[in-house]
Amino acid sequence: MANGQFFVDRIKKAWDDGDAVFPLEQNLPSARRNVVLAATKPTIVATELGDTRISGTFVESGDAVVMCTSGTTGQPKAVILTHTAIAASAVATSRRLGVTASDTWFACLPPSHIGGFSVILRSLVIGTPLITAPQFTVDSYNDAAKRGATLVSLVPTALQRINASLFRKILLGGARPPIDRPPQCVTTYGLTETGSGIVYDSIPLDGIEIEIRGGVVYVRGPMLLRGYRDGVVPLDPQGWFRTGDRGSIDEHGKLTVDGREGDLIITGGENVWPELVEQVLIHHPHIVDVCVAGVTDKKWGQSVHAWIVSDQESISLEEVRDFVKQSLPAYCAPQHVHFTTAIPRTSLGKPQRHTLVSLLPS
Repeated sequence: MANGQFFVDRIKKAWDDGDAVFPLEQNLPSARRNVVLAATKPTIVATELGDTRISGTFVESGDAVVMCTSGTTGQPKAVILTHTAIAASAVATSRRLGVTASDTWFACLPPSHIGGFSVILRSLVIGTPLITAPQFTVDSYNDAAKRGATLVSLVPTALQRINASLFRKILLGGARPPIDRPPQCVTTYGLTETGSGIVYDSIPLDGIEIEIRGGVVYVRGPMLLRGYRDGVVPLDPQGWFRTGDRGSIDEHGKLTVDGREGDLIITGGENVWPELVEQVLIHHPHIVDVCVAGVTDKKWGQSVHAWIVSDQESISLEEVRDFVKQSLPAYCAPQHVHFTTAIPRTSLGKPQRHTLVSLLPS
């Protein structure tokens, strides 16, 4: 079923029946769908035509949502969020955004990702009015604004296509936000395991604690997951969750996230964050899209590779390297360039680096 009122009503019914809900991405290939269903283990498949019971595993009392992690690394994990966690997230988010009775949410991101689904969940928990659209388009965005929507979650690429002033607050998540953005845009940091964003504009939401241990971000708070569907509980005895992101906290308590541990490229003993290189390359006049990743290299340990979508036939490796070296140290400059017609991304815009690396000849 599409993201709409029927979908929202079916969530309400599931909760009334004591069930948890898992929003399955509609456009998954059959092989990938089987992998996701094996991880989530549902007992009912609900469609616009009705319900079908299948063999699965029941949730525990108090469980509200099962969400698959975004899948940028291949194997999904099925995260369990309780009603208590969802309520804590909705209250903390609404408080930080100053949500009032005059606000209305617009839900247009894929509900199969926590960034999109959390908009619907906040509305159900807080009672804030909700306008839905099957997907984001400029027309649906403008129409929602005309109908009174004031709050929306978007991915950064959408900012280039909209009039941001139509909404009171715009939450940005998924991929790294642009440096230059409208003042009402709020950058968010969070994971599926944290039940959506837990840090807004570098400041943790009320109830969230953050520590940096060995350069890795650890978080604790009431909106965190109960566990995974395979029975693993990734919280330590004190309730801390290791995010797998590397970052730091300054003297004002502001969090800076550098990126995922697995994305860090160590080449010749130097650390290279691929997103920083991507931010530079995307400003090249003939680069339309780009993804950077590390590939095992006998000499350097890892070498920096760039996959480029260009509006001209080719760009030389020397030109790409020189462009990067204008802004970053020389060791950040790609040592290999691959031209492609498209960068594989999740529906929230995250580049699927592992997919590109896996396609290279061994």
